[in-house]
Amino acid sequence: MERNDNQHEFERDASHNHHESVDSSSDNRDQPEQEEILNKQQERTSSEEESNKGVAETARANAQAKKPKPEKQKRGFSSLVSGLVGGIIAAVVVAMLFITNVIPTNNTDSSSSSESATANESTTPPIAETVSSSNVNVASTIDQASKAVVGVLNMQQKNIWTESKEAGSGSGIIYKKENGKAYVVTNHHVVEGAEEVKIVLNDGKRMNAKVLGSDPLTDLAVLQVDGKKINTVADLGSSKDLKVGQTVIAVGNPLGMNFANSVTKGIISGLNRSVKVDVDGDKRPDWVTEVIQTDAAINPGNSGGALLNADGKVIGINSMKIARRSVEGIGFAIPIGQAKPIMEQLEEKGKVARPYIGISTVGISQVPLQYRDQIQLPDSVKGGMVVAQIEPGSPAGKADLQQFDVITKINGHDIKSILDLRKYMYTETKIGETIEMEVYRNGESQKVELTLGKRPQQN
Repeated sequence: MERNDNQHEFERDASHNHHESVDSSSDNRDQPEQEEILNKQQERTSSEEESNKGVAETARANAQAKKPKPEKQKRGFSSLVSGLVGGIIAAVVVAMLFITNVIPTNNTDSSSSSESATANESTTPPIAETVSSSNVNVASTIDQASKAVVGVLNMQQKNIWTESKEAGSGSGIIYKKENGKAYVVTNHHVVEGAEEVKIVLNDGKRMNAKVLGSDPLTDLAVLQVDGKKINTVADLGSSKDLKVGQTVIAVGNPLGMNFANSVTKGIISGLNRSVKVDVDGDKRPDWVTEVIQTDAAINPGNSGGALLNADGKVIGINSMKIARRSVEGIGFAIPIGQAKPIMEQLEEKGKVARPYIGISTVGISQVPLQYRDQIQLPDSVKGGMVVAQIEPGSPAGKADLQQFDVITKINGHDIKSILDLRKYMYTETKIGETIEMEVYRNGESQKVELTLGKRPQQN
């Protein structure tokens, strides 16, 4: 546009000069003089016209020099056409996406978006729903439940000249308040060897506690304290209907009272896990305990604390974890269903009464070589427990069991180890019950009937 305006300006100036020359030819003078003057004017006019013509031609030349080359114009036109074609293709692609429902065609508002989110959530696996939906319930109940979890201090005296000092600490659960007394359940190993036991309440107050009873096999102990300052008691739930993936919360005092009432959240990783326990420290398992496996963090000091469900009810008593550098997130809790009968006996009698046979046994492979010839078994028998010693006056002595007898079955259940024997005896039989034992003596099978008794003295 600027180029066209400049060219027009130059042409307009040239035309103006031409009109001025025409007007000047009408001046009233004599003919000769006029002709002479006219000739001069024509010469001057011709000179000026040539000059103006030169200027105009120069301007036109400059204007033409500034005009775009035809190739560039063609390129611009091609770019325009390419842009239009690209836009048309994009429009067609988007239309196809709408037609194939890749892009939803309905207009969604906030309510429809919520409905879509709900529909998506309905496809989430049940385990994930349990974990996510439990947040509100846990937040509303964990505060009350944590007030029933206390610290348990194991106080020991190094010598008679010093006062008792804290030798270790753990956790406990206030599960009962009755007749001015409150009762706390914790782990046996938390109070083992203690000369004095104290509990630390949720508000930091310390109270003396009395150990009513303790059981090494189940790793449970019951304490008694003055109930005047106890305001919250835990709600003991059920461990029968637990499911893998269910949300659980561990409450306790990891690493001592500096982290009192710590709360960790996880899930049930496994049920009915059998964990072998060495009670007497001989590096041989003495008992198999059935526990709940969880990935909720259970650290030293959490022992005896509560494993809660999403409703804040106690479903387990935190007991142990696998302590290896290569292992993370494997902790165990004693199911509350198994703990309750033991807690009742410890509270009422101070000990757990179990069926008593009156023998000491070893595995076949543990018999010294010099006595191996005393044991004769058919090839079909692959295991059993060898009677090493019989206590006088015991049910075994009365039933005429003999040294080197090999016990292979009790009431038809295979007995291949001390764990099998104890587990069946302590969970499936009662004191005063008569059992049938299958034993091998001198290579021959025999049936022995034995009436279970009560151990005369238990620690």
